Amino acid sequence: MVLPSTTATIMFSISLFAPSSLPASTVVKLETFSLKNGGFIRIRGLNTLSKVPRNPKLAIRCSVSASGDANSSVQTDVPFPFDYSELLEQAGVAVELAMKDNKKLMEIEFPTAGLTSVPGDGEGGIEMTGSMQLIREFCDRFILSEKTTRTRIFFPEANEVDFARQSVFSGASFKLDYLTKPSFFEDFGFVKKVKMSDRVKEEDELFIAAYPYFNVNEMLVVEELYREAVLNTDRKLIIFNGELDRIRSGYYPPFFYPKLAELTKSFLPAMETVYYIHNFKGRNGGVLFRCYPGPWKILRRVGNSKYVCLHQQDTMPSLKEVALEILPTN
Repeated sequence: MVLPSTTATIMFSISLFAPSSLPASTVVKLETFSLKNGGFIRIRGLNTLSKVPRNPKLAIRCSVSASGDANSSVQTDVPFPFDYSELLEQAGVAVELAMKDNKKLMEIEFPTAGLTSVPGDGEGGIEMTGSMQLIREFCDRFILSEKTTRTRIFFPEANEVDFARQSVFSGASFKLDYLTKPSFFEDFGFVKKVKMSDRVKEEDELFIAAYPYFNVNEMLVVEELYREAVLNTDRKLIIFNGELDRIRSGYYPPFFYPKLAELTKSFLPAMETVYYIHNFKGRNGGVLFRCYPGPWKILRRVGNSKYVCLHQQDTMPSLKEVALEILPTN
């Protein structure tokens, strides 16, 4: 394929479903970067794929505005994942793209009791263990071996760290740490706040906060971690299944939880939700889905593994808006 040297805008699309579907003669040499162990490739300006995803079912449909300008806009139409393996590949790509765009605070959120499940479908402890297993797989796929000792994963409390070391993260080189520790009044829901400046080490480059939602203090400590150890540095922070929708939706009354309410003004606006799935059940059911840098989509399931897009927009809609306004009218 020969691309004309012109400033006129050229619209084209690329669909890739399996290695055999792309003849060698159609490959275009463009600026690319790749994930550890393969996966998606994102390109700026003119765009394509330089290697096929490990999962042959994984498809990317790209709508590209190409011109002589190297900063041409790019939108990727990422399909709803077929399974958790595909989900992790998509999430890993989204994180890599966000990091290249210098996003420092990122959120990954999806159900762990099944891709069509909603919060509460699974028992809390089982969902946390599921998140732990998926975090390990995500880290193994996404983080290069030489970066493992510079990656610190914060679990909700010290007991969770002990469990992780003896099970899912046994033998791993990642640094495991905790956000809170039990106090004398643990049975009444009280825990001791951990000072983040005492937990962070100079060599740390990436922090992952693992499901910090069981106790309200956990997210407050995550905010402190961002403020003291990430902001104005080269470090990055990923919040993995933190159920931040509880804070966004006002689940915690501001009168009783003023510090959490403050997060909606100072912390959440700084965050990029790079990967997100939220299911809505019932007669007007659907899915709110986003994979960075693409738009927010409201999907409806048609069949066992097919989805149609009912609506999309650049900003995140509220769950109330999706449930009461968008899904019922489509």
